[in-house]
Amino acid sequence: MAQITLDNIAHSFNPYPGSNADYALKNIDYQWDDGGAYALLGPSGCGKTTLLNIISGLLTPSNGRVLYDSNDMTLLTPELRNIAQVFQFPVIYDTMTVAENLAFPLVNRGVDRSEINKRVDDMLQTLELSDKANRRAQGLTADEKQKISLGRGLVRYDVSAILFDEPLTVIDPHMKWQLRTKLKSLHEQFGHTMIYVTHDQTEALTFADKVVVMYEGNVLQVGTPEELFDQPEHTFVGYFIGSPGMNIFPASINGQTLTLGSNNVKLSKGYSNLNGKTEVGIRPEFISLASKEKAGTRGMKFKLDTVEDVGRLKIVRGKIEDVTVNVIVDEDDSIPTEPYAVFDPERICVYQDSFLIRGDA
Repeated sequence: MAQITLDNIAHSFNPYPGSNADYALKNIDYQWDDGGAYALLGPSGCGKTTLLNIISGLLTPSNGRVLYDSNDMTLLTPELRNIAQVFQFPVIYDTMTVAENLAFPLVNRGVDRSEINKRVDDMLQTLELSDKANRRAQGLTADEKQKISLGRGLVRYDVSAILFDEPLTVIDPHMKWQLRTKLKSLHEQFGHTMIYVTHDQTEALTFADKVVVMYEGNVLQVGTPEELFDQPEHTFVGYFIGSPGMNIFPASINGQTLTLGSNNVKLSKGYSNLNGKTEVGIRPEFISLASKEKAGTRGMKFKLDTVEDVGRLKIVRGKIEDVTVNVIVDEDDSIPTEPYAVFDPERICVYQDSFLIRGDA
């Protein structure tokens, strides 16, 4: 295992970058703790795989350094970094059996045969491939082949880090849940440093201790799932995390008062000297719908458009004046005929030029 430090990493696929826009990654400084489980989360094209390949050594950054512990690995090849990497699509040896594929990285490193057999048997059971141990990999399904790729990375106990590049793309939904759970269990058991690339927030939030949210080559926030949900540092993080994501709308703020159209909402904190683009964010979970009488002076008239039943919850979509707002309510909660929306003031986030402002206590 290793502590991995990204020291002012930037990368451009243009050999002669002329501006910041030419960079796929833009000045990333971060330290991955030894034994941590991390997820790189963001939309397609945001730089997740580029960053992972720089960490693994498949790509040399245009600027900056990659350190494993205190050792500069920037120019070293992947094999010299002692990492395991699992790619989006299966990379296996079709002419070998399933067991031989899993044993291959251990054989290459001269591990004792009895230890190889033990680890391979354990991994076959973990991946539910014991009945196919002696079958050639060529005839297996795509998800079975990807399970072998995962197993080849996990069967090694001596790696500095295990890197996953959207490894569950070809796995069926039920097996995805099982393998995510197993990855989490193996991380807790062996303490490998694990970095997992995905655009699926469910995968990221259930696997990682800390999630790195990326957008357009920038790291916008690194935090626990709870931190990303409760205090998104950027409007993109608020919108991207959650289903549906955070409600974000332009608003004016004067001290401790939020003005939304003709409505005034008392905030839990005061804000002074705001300039630039001011926005307010609140998650659908922190808005309630009530009758005018129950909402009282805090209520804002809510024009209901649609109600979507999604099992235990209902997603209510509508508008406060000309602002579109989503609200999440329990399945059994009734919605008033003429609803009024009430914001939880403790859960309102204020953004200036897309970044979170903490406010005065």
